[in-house]
Amino acid sequence: MGKTKTKSRNNSKDILRSANAPLVKSAVASKSQKSTEDLLAEAATLLEHSRPEQALPLIQEALKRLETDKQAYSDIDILLHNAAQEKATFPTALVLGADVCSALGDIDKARAQYELAVQIDPNGALVSAEPYLELAQLSEEGGRKSIDYFEKAVEVMKNEIEVLDEQLDIEGTQQIVDMRRAKVAEALCGMAEVYMTDLSWEEDAEQRCEQLVTEAIAICPESLSAGVLQTLASIRISQDRLDEAKRTLAQSLAIWKGIPADVEDPARPDFATRVSLVRLLMEVEHEQDAMVVLEGLVKEDDQSVEAWYLGGWCHLLISQKPDIGEDAKSANVQQAQEWLANCLKLYQILQYEDEPLRSHAEELVRELNRTLNIEGDEDEWEDADDDENASDGDNIEAIDDDHARDEDVEMT
Repeated sequence: MGKTKTKSRNNSKDILRSANAPLVKSAVASKSQKSTEDLLAEAATLLEHSRPEQALPLIQEALKRLETDKQAYSDIDILLHNAAQEKATFPTALVLGADVCSALGDIDKARAQYELAVQIDPNGALVSAEPYLELAQLSEEGGRKSIDYFEKAVEVMKNEIEVLDEQLDIEGTQQIVDMRRAKVAEALCGMAEVYMTDLSWEEDAEQRCEQLVTEAIAICPESLSAGVLQTLASIRISQDRLDEAKRTLAQSLAIWKGIPADVEDPARPDFATRVSLVRLLMEVEHEQDAMVVLEGLVKEDDQSVEAWYLGGWCHLLISQKPDIGEDAKSANVQQAQEWLANCLKLYQILQYEDEPLRSHAEELVRELNRTLNIEGDEDEWEDADDDENASDGDNIEAIDDDHARDEDVEMT
């Protein structure tokens, strides 16, 4: 049930537009001369800018230093005292190290470090709820174990909110409380999703889903509730209550669709949540709304294989609508070809690992070929060798700028 974490894309290499990333000097050359606090701060910055491989040696050095004082890294009172003096602490370093390992794909190491962090700081006084939230998603057991982690995360965050509620006269506290409430709602929705999947066999699974989502809606500030409403819509779809699902999705979309693309706003759900929104919109046959969301996603990250795949599928579905005109049908078929071509080329270049996605994308291409009476080579999208992949990378062209202008995009 694990959900892939998406790190910052601000400095990611733009493959489709062939932007070359600058060479960066190794960040660890002088790490021994830096304080532990500086090492952790630099590692956090590198991770934020999608350079976990450079952050790793810094965090390893910091952890090595912090481990030398056995009492200081395991005694919570000493740790809290050190934190109050703005000194580095072992649990917080472990969480950062786990984040780095997760970004590098070393899930076992990440899980072990999150677990050690919460063993040392079970009440989240230093590490807050984040390691519990990560463990809920990374748990190998899933099911009840994930629920336990989510429940502990909710407990930690509710305790934090209770403390913060007594400090609302301090400037900025209300915003922190709102974000924390939204995080609690996200955890409650995560629990609901577990009951919809891993624990769906339990007799009270549907009732538990309803209770959890109802609580999530109640605690989450309305301006930050788009993701919560998506979860409710997903439940309604599973209950075959499609009209309610459509209304809920429209309500979710309305919260953030008017926000300009270049404006950072917490009301806009993260990338992965918007991808999930696209799938839900497709399930209720609102492909036009799904395409509006997808146009924004590929502008934000044109390396997203899944976004290109869903866009190609959406255009094909639109072209098959019974009431569509011939011109619109032809245009959508052409767009479907372009989106799927980008999807499959990126799949090769990035060595993406999602065989069901690739298989379905290839089937969609064959369906398009049949529509256009084109003899397609069934082996066209077989994995090429490394040299061919490199050649493809040099020759990929982005969707024309005119494409975005031609689409009637209301939101990015």
